[in-house]
Amino acid sequence: MTALATLTKTEAKLLLRDPAAVFFVIVFPPLLLLVLGAIPPFREPNPETGVRTIDLYVPILVAMAIAMFALSGLPNQLAGYRERGILRRMSTTPVSPAMMLTANLIVFVVTALGVTAVLLALGKLAFDVDLPRQLPGYALVYLLSLVSMLSIGLFIAAVVRTAKAAAAAGQVLFFPILFFAGLWLPRAAMPDTLRQISDYTPLGAGVQALTDTAAGGTPQLLHIVVMLAWIAVTGIAAARLFSWE
Repeated sequence: MTALATLTKTEAKLLLRDPAAVFFVIVFPPLLLLVLGAIPPFREPNPETGVRTIDLYVPILVAMAIAMFALSGLPNQLAGYRERGILRRMSTTPVSPAMMLTANLIVFVVTALGVTAVLLALGKLAFDVDLPRQLPGYALVYLLSLVSMLSIGLFIAAVVRTAKAAAAAGQVLFFPILFFAGLWLPRAAMPDTLRQISDYTPLGAGVQALTDTAAGGTPQLLHIVVMLAWIAVTGIAAARLFSWE
């Protein structure tokens, strides 16, 4: 087994041994889907559009699963490692800090993909929510959503110096980002002004692109450009500002 594989396995075990992380990152999104699906009006189609509220919430919860780890778990862990000097000490060993970062990213991506698969399967089996009809497009916009949030998480880890500060910064960003993604009020029900603001947020654009491709359509160019812009700006900033010490 290579050093990267060993480190990735260790990071995965650390994640699974954290009850709060397991609940909020892995268990909570599917549980919330079951709770929302148990509300009878959410299973009734809209007379005008034929779309049910529960159909709208599947991509929103997919986005929430991404945000949970990207804004809380990842920056908190990396900042904690740096605060305790772990990254600095690793720089003098064959296991470099970059390898530690790579292992964390692998765990993040695999976890996000697993939770997404559970949400899609649960939505279909429990509430007859259609699976994505435009799978290549869905995969593309999912990847863009994932990378945009990952870039923001790395940016947080780059600019804060302690695990507590990383956790606080992640929480400050988590709620407005999820609000504009439609967690409390689906985008379809938002006033025009709120929806237009949502279009320029990473997960607002991501949720709408996921919704469009899940229905068999094509994502809007605006939403693709918005996600790419977030990736470029926060990713470049994170790369320039991140330090191992």
